[in-house]
Amino acid sequence: MTLLPSLKESLARWIDVVAGAMLSAAERWVAPRRVVLTEDDDGAFTLSADDARAASAVRSSRLRIVDGAITGGLAPATTSKIKGARIELILQPGKFLFRPLELPGRAGEFLDGIVRAQIDRLTPWAAADAAFGWSQPVKIASDRIVLTVAATPRTLLAPVVQAIVESGAHSVVVFTRPSAEPQLQPIKVLEQFARGTLDLALIRRVLSTLVVGAGLTAAAATVATVIIGAYLDAQRENVARQVTEMRSSLRSGRNLSGSATGALRALERRKSERPSPVIVLEALSRILPDGTYVTELRMDGDKLQLAGVSRDAASLIRLIEQSPHFVRATFSAPTTRAAGDAGDLFHIEVTIRPVFVLGT
Repeated sequence: MTLLPSLKESLARWIDVVAGAMLSAAERWVAPRRVVLTEDDDGAFTLSADDARAASAVRSSRLRIVDGAITGGLAPATTSKIKGARIELILQPGKFLFRPLELPGRAGEFLDGIVRAQIDRLTPWAAADAAFGWSQPVKIASDRIVLTVAATPRTLLAPVVQAIVESGAHSVVVFTRPSAEPQLQPIKVLEQFARGTLDLALIRRVLSTLVVGAGLTAAAATVATVIIGAYLDAQRENVARQVTEMRSSLRSGRNLSGSATGALRALERRKSERPSPVIVLEALSRILPDGTYVTELRMDGDKLQLAGVSRDAASLIRLIEQSPHFVRATFSAPTTRAAGDAGDLFHIEVTIRPVFVLGT
């Protein structure tokens, strides 16, 4: 249950950051004149401008705003300078609530979201109902920072801001200072554009709409992927089943073919009845004693002919016939001994049993 609120809060922070970046980029391309309205102790506003000609036109201009309207009207020169200008409204600190906020040093990268989340704890108002801002963070001990949060109800600023917007201003930016000392860096608490100009709230709404649209598109793509994936899985299983059935049919056809079955059985019978030369050699190596050497070995069907030298050739016939793998062992030539040989030269012929399995 806590995942959804956290996700919504992170998304709102991201939208605020992107909207602010877009607004800053737009302001670099469209830079209106800058006119400053400073609230005096008596509640009136003194005008000043950021260029010499505008400053000379509004140097002595003072105005009052009562019930959301500028009283007494404006001089034509003042009206021409305010129209289309960026009005910076510096209000007295008495209209604001100031609270210090201490944070870890790395929190400086996420101040917008952090301060927005802390407004309802630091002030009597919710973030949606308050106009708020914060000073530049100052580093303190233990890798921490401290800043001052300024906040006031939006309803308190709305009449003043609306009166200036209706006088033709391009936009109104509201500032204040923790005290009336002019050397202190002002804190920006609100920015509002005139109707028809770029608005931060409008950018947020557009970005929110885009994010929702992207989410719906991703959800639709996910559903389509699941449906298409299920269809492809069903098709793959169908193809696999058809392949299995075709293989089974082919095997059944081979089994029903009498000629193929007969040929297979003949091959198996021939394999079992014909002795293997490797197994014959293995059997002889177990039978022949030490001092006996085979110099010639020939297999012809079930007949085995071997020749060699042995210290006791006469005993070879008995040893071979004692083996269950051979029968009818005889000397096919007289046994001789040549001068200088270590044994008798022998020639033996033996019949190999039809079924020849090593170890039986």
